[in-house]
Amino acid sequence: MQYELVINSTPAQVVLALLKEKKLIEIHQEDDDSSFNVGDVYLGKIRKIVPSLNAAFVDVGYEKDAFLHYHDLGPRFKSMNKYVQQTLNGKQSTSKLGYNKIEAEIDKDGKMKDHLSSKQLMAVQVIKEPISSKGPRISAEVTLAGRFLVLVPFSDKISISQKIKEQDERERLRRLITSIKPKNFGVIIRTEAQNQKVAELDQDLKDLETKWQTLYNELKTAKPNKRVFGEMNRAMTVLRDILNKDFTNITVDDPLLFEEIKSYVKTIAPEKENIVKLYKGKVGIFEDTGINKQIKASFGKKVNLPSGGYLIIEHTEAMHVVDVNSGNRKSTAQNQEQNALETNIEAAEEIARVLRLRDMGGIIVVDFIDMYARENNKKLTEQFKKAMKGDRAKYNIIPPSKFGVIELTRQRVRPETEIKTAEVCASCNGSGEVQASILIIDEIENSLKFLIQEMKSKTIILHVHPFIEAFLKKGVKSIQRSWFIKHKKWIQVRGITKLGMVDFKFVNENNKPYKV
Repeated sequence: MQYELVINSTPAQVVLALLKEKKLIEIHQEDDDSSFNVGDVYLGKIRKIVPSLNAAFVDVGYEKDAFLHYHDLGPRFKSMNKYVQQTLNGKQSTSKLGYNKIEAEIDKDGKMKDHLSSKQLMAVQVIKEPISSKGPRISAEVTLAGRFLVLVPFSDKISISQKIKEQDERERLRRLITSIKPKNFGVIIRTEAQNQKVAELDQDLKDLETKWQTLYNELKTAKPNKRVFGEMNRAMTVLRDILNKDFTNITVDDPLLFEEIKSYVKTIAPEKENIVKLYKGKVGIFEDTGINKQIKASFGKKVNLPSGGYLIIEHTEAMHVVDVNSGNRKSTAQNQEQNALETNIEAAEEIARVLRLRDMGGIIVVDFIDMYARENNKKLTEQFKKAMKGDRAKYNIIPPSKFGVIELTRQRVRPETEIKTAEVCASCNGSGEVQASILIIDEIENSLKFLIQEMKSKTIILHVHPFIEAFLKKGVKSIQRSWFIKHKKWIQVRGITKLGMVDFKFVNENNKPYKV
């Protein structure tokens, strides 16, 4: 199994595409001004306590107040709150917790008003990013995540990922972490820690202690609504969570980001440093790697299956609905039942990929093609669960109902990735009236004449839709060749799937557009 990460950086945002065997499975978008990311810690101010919800609304600087439920205070809230108040008042002289008294845990069925008061300051961590009209969801139980470990203040408990099955390895990790963890800190051992050497785990723990020190330093002088600890940018977070021996390539198109990522990879996995590469191609990195085409194929209302079937994906306020259709699928099976099973299994694998790719969350209902044999429905459910195994979000799948419908819930911690794939007509801007399409060639030629004769441009590259590219290059006496004869200059023509049918632009050798 081979994984690769392709990173496209623009002035407005950084987009990360994760591919498995060259197929797009995840895409992450991070705006330059992004804030309130999962893991960020803020000094919040209690705005209002709502007894009926047993919750509080907290001002963290977002346009909508953040939501804090009583259960998200965490059992060690008293200890953490005392530490924060002492730090703000200058009474906590060190970030270390060795001399701090661990207070009694709060009652799990207690009331919010017994622990918080209006206008109180407290440290809170984002556990769910702002979605739609809702503010972020927060927790008062601050934890810091590393590549192998998670640091939990005011706890002596060591927890181990349930995915680590071997008892000997679990005991080895427990003994090791017990011997090196700082006093009054608990540790959660992540799946990636399995079979790791002592040096790697020790370094990860030290890095987490340094982060805690940073949080403490920021908290000492913090004002309400200030972010006192920011998680790494999305690129680093993705690498931290998924970088493993199966990674074969990380390609970046920005020199500064390339150096930053290479340095980070060298720190967490020195043997993988050489897989980080700087892209220097003439066309966009997503165009060159075929990612733009995969995005257009996967983010529309209709998603085609390789065999000829297709999915229809509808998004309502309450849930997502997916309908599986056989379409014009070529039937290779002897009977309709077997044909339905094959289509459903293919659809299940694609649905699992699309859910992860679009980061769809909440309630999802999938209407598969009806099957009457019980063993076939069981086989479909098993295949669906197998296809969902690689998903890092929490999910729960319910077996098919008597109508062949499978229901599942999937954790949503950030807004769904939404990319519009429908193209507005470049000629009419949606008015419904277009100029004669043949005139597009005249427009291109007029612009080309201006660049050559008026601007004296040396290198000229034309970006057009692939269909227009084929038309310009068609035949021995092609239009492209006629330009060479007429202007004594070879004009490169590149098909760009991102462009609309009648869109075009001229760029120079550095891919900078000409103004015509």
